[in-house]
Amino acid sequence: MAEYALGHRDDAHDAVQEAMCALVERYADRPPAEWPPLFYRILDTRITDEHRRRATRRRWLSVFTRAPAPDGDSQDDDPLDTVPAPPDWQPEQRALSAENLARLEGAIRELPLRQRQVLLLRAWEGFDVRATAAALGCSEGAVKTHYFRALERLRAASGDDEA
Repeated sequence: MAEYALGHRDDAHDAVQEAMCALVERYADRPPAEWPPLFYRILDTRITDEHRRRATRRRWLSVFTRAPAPDGDSQDDDPLDTVPAPPDWQPEQRALSAENLARLEGAIRELPLRQRQVLLLRAWEGFDVRATAAALGCSEGAVKTHYFRALERLRAASGDDEA
C-alpha cells in the first residue's frame, strides 16, 4: 500500500517502519485485534506527511532552479517484475500476463488516493468494511462507495464490460 502511494520502495519502507514504531509507542497496551486498523491509520498519516514533504521540497527547489524539480518517484523497482510466471506458460501467455499486470498496476496508480487506499485495504489486505473505515478515519458508507468506484474504474481500464 505504501509503495503504491509513494511510488518508491525506500520511502515506503521508511513510512511503514515509522508507522510500526508509532504503533508500538502509543498503542502497545491495546488488544492485538485493534492493531491492524490503528497501524493503517498511522501509515496513512505518514504517507500524507511524505506527500506534503515532497510538495514543499519541489516548491523550494523550483525557487533555486529553472528546471522542474524531481518528484522523488522512481520506476526502477517494480514489485510486479519479481512475480514469477507459472512454469507451464508459453511465451505468448507470459507476455499477455505481463501486459495485463502492467495495465492493472497503472490503473491502480491512476485511482484517486482514497479509492486506492480503500481498494488496497479491502482487496489486498483483506480488511472488512468496518476495519477499513477505522483505519482511514471515514464512515463505512464512504468505504463502500470508494470501493465500488475503484472496482468500476479498474473494470473500465481492463475493458471488462461484464460487471
